[in-house]
Amino acid sequence: MVQEIRIADYDYPLPEARIARYPLSQRDDSKLLVYTNASGRVPENRKFRDLADCLPEKSLMVFNNTKVVPARLFFQKDTGALIEVFCLEPADPQDYEQCFATTSSCVWKAIVGNAKRWKDGLISLYIAEDQENTDYLRAIDLRAELIRHEGRAFWVRFTWKGGASFSQVMEHAGRIPIPPYLKRDTEAIDLERYQTWYARREGSVAAPTAGLHFTQRELDDIDAKGIRRFNLCLHVGAGTFLPVKSDTIGDHAMHSEPFSVSRELLQALADKGETPLTAVGTTSTRCLESLYYLGIHCIERGEPGMVDQWEPYREAGYTYSLREAIEALLAYMEAHQLSELSSRTQIIIVPGYTFRVIDYLVTNFHQPKSTLLLLIGAFVGEAWHEIYRFALDNDYRFLSYGDSSLLQRKLNK
Repeated sequence: MVQEIRIADYDYPLPEARIARYPLSQRDDSKLLVYTNASGRVPENRKFRDLADCLPEKSLMVFNNTKVVPARLFFQKDTGALIEVFCLEPADPQDYEQCFATTSSCVWKAIVGNAKRWKDGLISLYIAEDQENTDYLRAIDLRAELIRHEGRAFWVRFTWKGGASFSQVMEHAGRIPIPPYLKRDTEAIDLERYQTWYARREGSVAAPTAGLHFTQRELDDIDAKGIRRFNLCLHVGAGTFLPVKSDTIGDHAMHSEPFSVSRELLQALADKGETPLTAVGTTSTRCLESLYYLGIHCIERGEPGMVDQWEPYREAGYTYSLREAIEALLAYMEAHQLSELSSRTQIIIVPGYTFRVIDYLVTNFHQPKSTLLLLIGAFVGEAWHEIYRFALDNDYRFLSYGDSSLLQRKLNK
């Protein structure tokens, strides 16, 4: 059973010096490790700007165009105690675009730092004396009120003055969250570089880091090769950084994340046939693979619902084709007059998973004993050991600001 997979089997030595704590001066100066049939199924050294040359012509490529928001907000009690509110996802209104457009009040689900010092009452935004926009911040008078909490999750109401949207309030008052393993505070460079070139839709608290290498040059090269590009939006949650603390993957609770896909992308998937598809990043992968199961929900239950963690493994005998599943989603959208499909996924992709949608994957190098590394193990099989040894032996940089790879999946058995 996949639930019995031992996390210790997906470990490797990662020296601190190999973790890229800052981005390169140019996005596409990063290295690209290519592991495909064309490379002979052995790792090959390339530059990221060579990516288009390594992709199959007239194929499909899918990007996650979510945008990281300045989700870390700092407040101060009358006693002087500092409270950090790390916004995770909107609670009232729940729709991201509506919440970012509110002009006086909204509620967010959050993680609260120093929560033991904040039992109730309004607290005011912390404004440092050397901040550049102190007059603006004083004028909006941003306040936070603790509504309730369950475990580590808190529901916080924000109120402010002046009629600015919450998106604008966050932009001026918040800080971009960067991964804890970078072991540094957010700096000016992160405002631009911890964001993909093509980011459009606000909502993530972590970047889909496989996309950080792209510039307009790579996108133009991809277009010139006849590759059709599509976007989806999966808002990346803080759960992406949660370590696996259990001995086996079956005892690990996967986080869920919201996503949306267009009718245009779904139609391309329905017509995909044998056309290769490249997913940019593990977030795009999780979204695309979830669509197959949402389609089955429509076939068997009449509506998409949500994909839970172990669904792909409980029903290993599904015989529906990808076309049948996607056409069921398209029929549901047609019946409900939807131009975009929105849902959530808790899917976990580990060895033993059958890939239904993606053939190639652009991705960075992931932490030892992480769910992301298990996804790589599911995609390329035991070859992940060879790939990661090659990366370590050839001075690749690891994790969010590190180098990239292009992988082709092993055949489903």
